[in-house]
Amino acid sequence: MRQARVGRAGRIVVGLAGTIVAVLVLAQLFLPGIAADRVRARVGKYGTVVSVSVSAWPAVELLWGRVGSVKVRAKSLAISPAQTAKLLWEARGVQSMSLTAAGVKEGPLRLHDVSFQKHGDALEGQALISRADAQAALGGGLEVQLQSSGSGQVQVRVGGGLFGVHATVEAVARAQAGKLVVHPLGFLLEGLRLTLFANPHVYVEGVGASAVAEPSSGVAGYRLTIKASLH
Repeated sequence: MRQARVGRAGRIVVGLAGTIVAVLVLAQLFLPGIAADRVRARVGKYGTVVSVSVSAWPAVELLWGRVGSVKVRAKSLAISPAQTAKLLWEARGVQSMSLTAAGVKEGPLRLHDVSFQKHGDALEGQALISRADAQAALGGGLEVQLQSSGSGQVQVRVGGGLFGVHATVEAVARAQAGKLVVHPLGFLLEGLRLTLFANPHVYVEGVGASAVAEPSSGVAGYRLTIKASLH
């Protein structure tokens, strides 16, 4: 009798183990696809998404918002800086994320060949902007020329009206207390500051720029880079 009870208990344990294994296998098969559809829907609100892939091991971690890696390839997106910060914060549980897009309209900036990487809390992005698009984003007849870039900041020369001064002014864009700010150079203007980006969850650490030619058209432009982290 006792042996029968032990045998029955053993069969129950084996049956439960088999059920757990089956559930884990099904989760591994289906949960990444479900998560990919959710990512596609969220990013797709801002444009055309070509492909999305999601991986996690074990896949049940997706139920708790923990994701191993996400890869997104988009054709074109139109998104504001605030919406970008929101998406990044929603992806804080993703260990590794990669996003590439042929074109992105980020607020007033029309960007091309966009690449973005997330590793843990560290964020890095780069994109190409043509000189024509840079001047269109500035508006008001302003013209900008890159002077130098290094140590996490970019120095430019702006012609036209800047900070109420109608002249040619040199200015520096850099990170300050987690914000992206720009200020003109010069004894009378050093105290002026213009905040280009600020968000409590995205801490800007540095920016960079280099003069390049767009491979597809040969139009002169700039390669912009940014480093930040989630807080």
